[in-house]
Amino acid sequence: MKVNQPKPVGAISLVDQVEMRLREFFREENLQPGDALPKESELADSMGVSRTALREALSRLKTLGLIESRRNRGIILTQPDILGGMERVLEPTFLDTNTLQDVFELRLVLELGISELLFLRKTPVSLIKLEEIVEKEEATDDRLIKIRCDADFHATLYKISGNDTILRFQKMLQPIFNYVYSGVIPGRSTVKKPVTHRDLLEVLKTGTAGKFRESMQIHLQVYFDTIPE
Repeated sequence: MKVNQPKPVGAISLVDQVEMRLREFFREENLQPGDALPKESELADSMGVSRTALREALSRLKTLGLIESRRNRGIILTQPDILGGMERVLEPTFLDTNTLQDVFELRLVLELGISELLFLRKTPVSLIKLEEIVEKEEATDDRLIKIRCDADFHATLYKISGNDTILRFQKMLQPIFNYVYSGVIPGRSTVKKPVTHRDLLEVLKTGTAGKFRESMQIHLQVYFDTIPE
């Protein structure tokens, strides 16, 4: 596929300007995954920058998964992994307190937001899976088993949502959620009558998405109670 060349970036050829101009070029030319870019020498000449600056900008785009090098084809546009970059940095020890708290709260919001998807995509098989988890939890006094059942129950809800991006995002956020909550001593909960996993399962079986969201809000209130105003 023959394409035009991107416009020059101007007299000051900073790498971030080159990267921005390349992105604009992709949009202007309506390049799609699989389309080849012009050669490095052609790109550098048309933008009026050194090949060193261009290569650094291209390296950034490769790191983001927007482009890749292919044998006999040169550099092509690719389908980016939208969570790939975030996955590399979502390590609790890499993040400051404010960011950890933000991610902790994001995990709670995500939990509340999948109610409609659950009611659209639940199946008898998925409800049986939840039932097995709840029965296992109710049959033990072992704290570690209960913790595992809690994680399995909520992970299964994300699987039921049928959204692979949400499921992957949840798995990425879970370690940070655990990290933040493990260091918090919850105050007295504002909930007078907690909602259990059994309660959530019964609402999922016979209730509505709205009722499930309300029940999940109560179920998670112990976490919301730890959030500073």
